[in-house]
Amino acid sequence: MATIKVKFRASSVEMKEGSLYYQVIHNRLARQVHTGYKLFPSEWDAGISEIVMDSGTEGGRRNYLLSVKTALADDLSRFRSIIARLERSDVMYTADKVVELFSSPADCGGFVSFARQLIKELKQIGKRRTAETYTTVLNSFLRFRGERDLLFGEVDSNLMVEYETFLKGCDVCPNSSSFYMRNLRAIYNRAVERELTVQRYPFRHVYTGVDKTVKRAVPLKVIRQIRDLDLTLSPMLDYAKDLFLFSFYTRGMSFVDMAYLKKKDLQNGVLAYRRQKTGQQLFIRWEKPMQEIIDKYDTSGTPYLLPIIRDMKEDARKQYKSEAHRENQSLKKIGKLLGLAIPLTSYVARHSWASIAKSKNIPIATISEAMGHDSENTTRIYLASLDTTVVDKANSLILKSL
Repeated sequence: MATIKVKFRASSVEMKEGSLYYQVIHNRLARQVHTGYKLFPSEWDAGISEIVMDSGTEGGRRNYLLSVKTALADDLSRFRSIIARLERSDVMYTADKVVELFSSPADCGGFVSFARQLIKELKQIGKRRTAETYTTVLNSFLRFRGERDLLFGEVDSNLMVEYETFLKGCDVCPNSSSFYMRNLRAIYNRAVERELTVQRYPFRHVYTGVDKTVKRAVPLKVIRQIRDLDLTLSPMLDYAKDLFLFSFYTRGMSFVDMAYLKKKDLQNGVLAYRRQKTGQQLFIRWEKPMQEIIDKYDTSGTPYLLPIIRDMKEDARKQYKSEAHRENQSLKKIGKLLGLAIPLTSYVARHSWASIAKSKNIPIATISEAMGHDSENTTRIYLASLDTTVVDKANSLILKSL
């Protein structure tokens, strides 16, 4: 196994600082890596290969020496991690290879470096949604950690508990915190699969489950209020209202599916499309209110049915995401205009359609097929969290009978 040592080379000029360097030895071959750090001979103990400070060292010099000690410890840990990885690979390697991996900025010896490389690979093979998710998660982790990379050995249970505490301090809800943890775990597990590190189960003491959340739905009367709003003096809000209603009219179609609808998908009075999330194909009979919304907007320069993706020269997914954000911002303003108790978002249209269908005693199987769920069980779980008013009324009756 290769060994790594820190060495000090004194200056040939008396009273001048000397240089620190790393010595990598493997199979009796030695290689050197300069650290860039300078020390006076009195500040280095060759016997223990450590920086020493006497009682007279103070102020800026003391801070400098402390920072060098920290940097040396980090570099040595990185060297050891690289050597351990090479040993696990069961492939012959040299001291030059150790130096190459240490010196390469593209080296995946660090967790952050590996995550960035993985994101790049995912984009190259077309898995953009996963790449975007990992980017979001990594950015959150870097807000906690800072920009400095860390070794896989530093990704331990204590660090993840600290990160979870950081998220709680930022008022991140448990489900969002779990989302970050699950995806960080996925990145870490990929590194384990590639034998870049051993499995240390750093996520075993943080929450990675999914809490049951109350879905947001509004009753039919609110849908009517939204439909009847006169927003002609506010084109952006009027546009947001139309997209919301289109989603409701099309059995709660998700915004991403609406964005990618094409004119060719509408034929002989039937709208046929595949869900972006599951790939399931759905068929919707074309109704008059759907056509009225389509007729309001000019999409002659695009193949799309709705004016969400407008510029054929720009990235379509980037436009969709931007429009989705703008849509929800506008819908929240509409919700405030109506005095709604819940934030109005594009998801509310989908949840409301399911809730209203349930209130109309439409069979579960029909609702499941209409929404493109993969099973009736999924629909039951979905509907179970949509509306608790029936249970609330039952509880109220019991309390009143006391």
